[in-house]
Amino acid sequence: MRFPRLRLLFVILLFFHKANLLSEEAFDAQTNNTKVVFVTGAAGFIGSNFLQYMFDKYPTYQFLVLDALTYAGNLNNIPKYIRNSDRFKFFYGSVTNYQLVEKLMCISDLVVHFAAESHVTRSILDDYTFFDTDVMGTRAMMTALVKYSDRVERFIHISTSETYGTALTEPMTEDHPLNPRSPYAAAKAGADRLVYSYWCTYDIPALIFRPFNNYGPRQHLEKVIPRFITQAIKREPITIHGSGKQSRDWVHTFDMSRALDLALHIDDFSKIKNQVINIGSGKSTSVLDIAKVIIDYFNLPDSYLSFIDDRPGQVECHISSIDKSKELLGWEITIPFEEGIKDVIKWYIENSNIWEQAEMMKYVPIYTNGNVLDM
Repeated sequence: MRFPRLRLLFVILLFFHKANLLSEEAFDAQTNNTKVVFVTGAAGFIGSNFLQYMFDKYPTYQFLVLDALTYAGNLNNIPKYIRNSDRFKFFYGSVTNYQLVEKLMCISDLVVHFAAESHVTRSILDDYTFFDTDVMGTRAMMTALVKYSDRVERFIHISTSETYGTALTEPMTEDHPLNPRSPYAAAKAGADRLVYSYWCTYDIPALIFRPFNNYGPRQHLEKVIPRFITQAIKREPITIHGSGKQSRDWVHTFDMSRALDLALHIDDFSKIKNQVINIGSGKSTSVLDIAKVIIDYFNLPDSYLSFIDDRPGQVECHISSIDKSKELLGWEITIPFEEGIKDVIKWYIENSNIWEQAEMMKYVPIYTNGNVLDM
């Protein structure tokens, strides 16, 4: 039993050694007129795409990444040239670990908080993990931010449009009521309002993004677009929950990264400080239409479409208002869904060595009315 304890002690000592080194590097970075960017959850889907975008665009910036490497996080999502760079430091751990979060927050200039459990169906299977990571993890981030708000210039919390529930009005503005329809959405709503409460109480330099459905490379197969694409690649039935008429607003991760970049570098941060901003296209596409685009791409007949039971907690319609993102950030999408989906299909065709590792987690078993359903 001694060896695991020795290994844990070694990891702790290594962490503090690295943190001390980072403190020196961060001080040097300030004299060179650059930034230290702290990103949580950057081994995941959106986080890894944002990290690559920023790393490539800002060659003098240093990046600190904190990720627990849960089933949806993978170091291979971060390109090798970034992992091997002296501008990149990785810390394995949870955002619920306040001591770890604080050590990184105190040497950071810009912070983007992606880390969260993020799948509606999986939240029905295991809701505790969602509230622990999404709410308590955000609480750790907020507590550290309050302590170092004089150092941190800007903090962006990544919320989600799922907090709104089904659209009561179209398009959905940032004032739309929060009506979360799943444990995942409820956990994200809790984190969203926690950030709001902290800026009301402590006047921290924070901002909330509520992105609508993101799509792009590296997304886990449990999500609808990569699940459809990989089912088509393997010539499996394309499984659609319910009627497939549920509609969503889709944003490519490249455009999402652009929006974050604009918010992090806007000249007058007071213009957007303590604001909630939707990140969407203002258009929606149904799940069934997406499935048809994919089977048409692969020249598959409609018989490949397979309709299964609807998912509990389903959201019927999401369409984002884009007025606030245009007014405050000067941002709107540059990649129409019709173009972006084709590039994403090509990525999954060319990178089967990456996504095949997650094949066994494509479906999530949940219990409804005594029955077990693979969703």
